[in-house]
Amino acid sequence: MVSAAEQMAANTSWAALGKATDLRKRIFYTLMLLIVYRLGTWIPVPGIDGVELRAFMADAGASIGGMLSMFTGGALGRMGIFALGIMPYISASIIVQLMTAMVPALEQLKKEGEAGRKKINQYTRYGTVFLATLQSYGLAVSLQSGDLVTNPGTFFIVSCMITLVGGTMFLMWLGEQITARGIGNGISLIIFVGIIAEVPAALAQFFASGRSGAISPAVIIGVIVMVVVVIAFVVFMERSLRKVHIQYPRRQVGMKVYDGGSSHLPIKVNPAGVIPAIFASSLLLLPTTISTFSGGQGSSPIMSTILAYFGPGQPLYLLFFTGMIVFFAYFYTYNVAFKPDEVAENLKNQNGFVPGIRPGKRTAEYLEYVLSRILVLGSGYLALVCLLPEILRSQFAIPFYFGGTSVLIVVSVTMDTIQQAQSHLLAHQYEGLIEKSQLGGKGKRRTRRKGTGRK
Repeated sequence: MVSAAEQMAANTSWAALGKATDLRKRIFYTLMLLIVYRLGTWIPVPGIDGVELRAFMADAGASIGGMLSMFTGGALGRMGIFALGIMPYISASIIVQLMTAMVPALEQLKKEGEAGRKKINQYTRYGTVFLATLQSYGLAVSLQSGDLVTNPGTFFIVSCMITLVGGTMFLMWLGEQITARGIGNGISLIIFVGIIAEVPAALAQFFASGRSGAISPAVIIGVIVMVVVVIAFVVFMERSLRKVHIQYPRRQVGMKVYDGGSSHLPIKVNPAGVIPAIFASSLLLLPTTISTFSGGQGSSPIMSTILAYFGPGQPLYLLFFTGMIVFFAYFYTYNVAFKPDEVAENLKNQNGFVPGIRPGKRTAEYLEYVLSRILVLGSGYLALVCLLPEILRSQFAIPFYFGGTSVLIVVSVTMDTIQQAQSHLLAHQYEGLIEKSQLGGKGKRRTRRKGTGRK
């Protein structure tokens, strides 16, 4: 049986956007901030030799440098002020969330409401500054050792660090403003726009390779089919739910007795979203970032061996990538996204229970049992989507933007943003219905009063 809310959501059309002024303002605000972000990716860091950098990135684009450039929207390839991207903030927020689940003091702080949330956000910002400072120093030293700087020295390292850390903090502020005053999740939209902006150039390069004979037409058709299939598969899996039946007992209010209702607890097949894939990718990029920009100069034999075995497409790289995706899928879900103990306690406080399962500890054990089996499918789906294009890309020289991680991010962010826009449209429709009912009620009251006066 479809509810009235679901029917209204199904009938919601984008033509109603013209009447939803608040949603229109949010969309324009989001677009303006995203344009500011894209302009910032073209502003270079002072002291960089542009000619040497373009020659270097042309060689590194087919290796790990291409992956780094993808997550920064091309700013790293141009060495813009947003070269570090939003990855330090993402890493810091994930670390703080995981520590919140493990450290009792932080967990208690999370339960203090708005004040605790602001304190945790402050810790996340401190962590962002710390990680961005470390990464900017490593990047500045690597650029200097790779002969990509016009005037090397202490002044360049300090100015480069200040510029890159400031760019990351500005991106963090942009993301928070989009989330608060715009539409969608600001941080995810920044990554999304960075990937989408570089897709046309990647497509042109891909088709140019086909025209030159470097890639056969069969591979081009196969890649297009693969991308379409991966997108359809991601949409299907992201919308898949496991519904746990919840029953509510009868309740008495005054002299009336209300029948107990029934509902369901939706558990997504992939509760962690794209977080495991992003975090696993960022960890795999860390040991190779310095080596990429230093050109391998001064690297020890151990580091050279690690880079040789953990390069994109190598068996150890794929094995480690899979293991970290599965690990973070379980760890992030149980400690951040879906806590069975808290869900069971909330159900108990609302007098809800799973039929045949006692409230409290037994319900938590049952939810953990269900969740552990759902995550076998969810983590396997994430690993498959991220690894299959990695293997094909290493074999057929497909651009990084056609990889599973980028497709997963683009599809997930698009679905989330559209869902939020539809929620705003649905709320606008509800407001319109309430206003009409109030106006109709006032009109009827006036008519009745006039009729009574005539009598």
